[in-house]
Amino acid sequence: MSALRIAIVAGETSGDILGAQVIEALKKRIPNIEFEGIGGPRMTQAGLSSWFDMERLAVMGLVEPLKRLPELLSMRKQLKQHWLKHPPNLFLGIDAPDFNLNIEIALKAQGIPTAHLVCPTVWAWREGRVKTIAKACDDLLCLFPFEPRSFEGTKVRAHFVGHPMVEALEELPSDADIRAALHVGDERVLALLPGSRRSEIESLLPIYMEALELCDFPHDIVIPASNRANFDLIQSIVATFSIKPRVVIGGSRELLKIAEFATVTSGTATLEAALLDCPMVIAYRMSSVSWFFIKRLLKTEFAGLPNIMLGRAVVPELIQEALTPRALADELQVLMGTGTLAQKAAFKEILSALDTRFGDQCASVLVNTLGR
Repeated sequence: MSALRIAIVAGETSGDILGAQVIEALKKRIPNIEFEGIGGPRMTQAGLSSWFDMERLAVMGLVEPLKRLPELLSMRKQLKQHWLKHPPNLFLGIDAPDFNLNIEIALKAQGIPTAHLVCPTVWAWREGRVKTIAKACDDLLCLFPFEPRSFEGTKVRAHFVGHPMVEALEELPSDADIRAALHVGDERVLALLPGSRRSEIESLLPIYMEALELCDFPHDIVIPASNRANFDLIQSIVATFSIKPRVVIGGSRELLKIAEFATVTSGTATLEAALLDCPMVIAYRMSSVSWFFIKRLLKTEFAGLPNIMLGRAVVPELIQEALTPRALADELQVLMGTGTLAQKAAFKEILSALDTRFGDQCASVLVNTLGR
């Protein structure tokens, strides 16, 4: 009996992590199965035959994708031609919607089952993509329980499969080991997460530091830097303030696990904080020009994933003009009192909603599709 062939394309590290979990889960259910396409080291180790360097797909910004457009179009054309000539039993696109949806449309039109993992944020902006997604995939694997609602009335089967972050965070070291690694002992910890982009750090960290100087915090203040360059940048900024936080390289998840509360730049880290039961203030500010356009595209009332999931303002958000040192200091003072209680209760709701064993859920959907 010939092996089932699954074609998979992941475009960046986060997709490589997800893809490896899906491959492992499918191999447990279908021993005679092969995987081909594009992935990173984790997917390759799990059993994928990767035909291109995944990093060639991981382009960001406005200019870099244009420079690489001929190469990206050539890669996509080669993949489509191969799979149209040698149809796989199923194609799975992992995130990278600008690259993958086009492949999915071509394959689905020829009767090849298609699935897409990670729902594009149609619930936040560019709602018109719903029609394109429905045209592209038979099954849409969503990480958040509210996402399938956006596809009601379409032909796409949208499934909530849970969030892989739940299981990843369960594997973190113990609090005692984390404290030893960070050299914080038994001190109360306030975490400052100013973002991973240089522009975010330069814009937001000075505000965070000014807020701390307006208050008296009996905490060990720790700032995680995502790499050496950001470490040096953060050190240069905090050196101009009287408060001297500890700056560490990496370990943002570990830090959130032991922190009493945090200031978190809006993004995925807000969900990490919630799942790690770390109360927070969500903060963000971008250029006035960018905000002028983005706020007209936004469909959501909230910026932070915890509030979006809950559908109510549990975590305070200080966005754009609302983010001032005084406002942030006031919110942190609330957290130092009893302001953490409501957040911690709400975080239990989020954990309960997302904890569904991601890999197994994805495998169940895909096995059902293969059996249709």
